[in-house]
Amino acid sequence: MRTLYVVTHPEATHHVEGVVGGWHDSQLTAAGVRAAVTIARALRAQIPDGAEVELFSSDLRRTLRTAEEVAELFGVKPVLDRRLREKSYGEAEGRPQAWLDRRFVPPPALGERMDHDEGVRGAETKAVWAQRVYAAVDEILRNPCEHQIIVTHGGSLTCVVASWIKMPTESAGYAAFRAPSGSITTLREDDFFHNREVVSLGDARHLGSAPAG
Repeated sequence: MRTLYVVTHPEATHHVEGVVGGWHDSQLTAAGVRAAVTIARALRAQIPDGAEVELFSSDLRRTLRTAEEVAELFGVKPVLDRRLREKSYGEAEGRPQAWLDRRFVPPPALGERMDHDEGVRGAETKAVWAQRVYAAVDEILRNPCEHQIIVTHGGSLTCVVASWIKMPTESAGYAAFRAPSGSITTLREDDFFHNREVVSLGDARHLGSAPAG
């Protein structure tokens, strides 16, 4: 039995400042740090003592800080992987969200969605974004470890879950798995059929209540 716990980082400065995240290297707020401690404790309560645990994280400060709290409770060192970053929004990163909203070109309801140009210079297409997250997840799952933790971002959670259920990347253009900041998504694969289950999506009960994003 393999269980994968996917953590979306809690409140970061770009949330409260109203600026675009992406690869903008914002950090956790004081509330976010407190939430990261709570996340670590929630994971510790779910994973048996003595179990082998692997921890992977996006290398941006907000995810790394979250991973550090988890690492301390489990006595492991996080493996940093830039492929687990949020989608890059190019020149929009760090700018007011309204700046991006005025320029953003949404994908068509029908037609090419994965390679769609959103109208923002330097931004990743959804195809490039999905391909790098898929590659990171594939590499993580090559390790025969029973309990693995991934600390990533709210947007990239969709790519992690889509990869987990082996959704073809060309179909991921329509996928959206929403989860609150600071949530834990639990994925499990059984040893007999090797079916991959989404046990819970965006569970934030450990936080009491949390805003989406």
